[in-house]
Amino acid sequence: MNFIYFNYPKIRPMRWLLAAWICVLLIVCIPLPAFAAVTEIEEYPGQMLYQSRQKLQDQNGNSWQAIAFKRIHPEGSFTVSLRVVGFPGAVEFDRTQPLILTTSMGETLTAKDISSEISKDTPTPANVAEYDIKSVLPQLQAEIPLHLTLPMVTGSAIELQIPSTAIQEWQTISAH
Repeated sequence: MNFIYFNYPKIRPMRWLLAAWICVLLIVCIPLPAFAAVTEIEEYPGQMLYQSRQKLQDQNGNSWQAIAFKRIHPEGSFTVSLRVVGFPGAVEFDRTQPLILTTSMGETLTAKDISSEISKDTPTPANVAEYDIKSVLPQLQAEIPLHLTLPMVTGSAIELQIPSTAIQEWQTISAH
């Protein structure tokens, strides 16, 4: 009976540990490029809409949609807003309270609720809120993640983590 022997070099744990450490550093320390998903829509002649959409999860694992947009009116005035949409029937916004934005550095900002301006003809659904972020965006640093506190009628606030790539998109929209 013939046996085949392979001459494997000894596995050196320190080399594997060093290689693993280098891989972790490359993944953590090198930022990934931001891909802007900004759409541009001409709503009607002279009125442009720029928007960015993100799908987010709250602290309970529920899905949310955050839509930042800038609407430029024909006469040149513009609004910059953030619309937040939760699952119908599951949440109800407290529209008497502002949106609270907290940076990872601890800075707290607020944005006024403007949900009543969404539609003049129909009431805004309870699971939808819109906030004026025009004055807040210039104060944010795109590299610093953001934490949103959404006021609910139940008194329990909903927490959303906003990645820095989303903040970059929002600032891109505002700059248009």
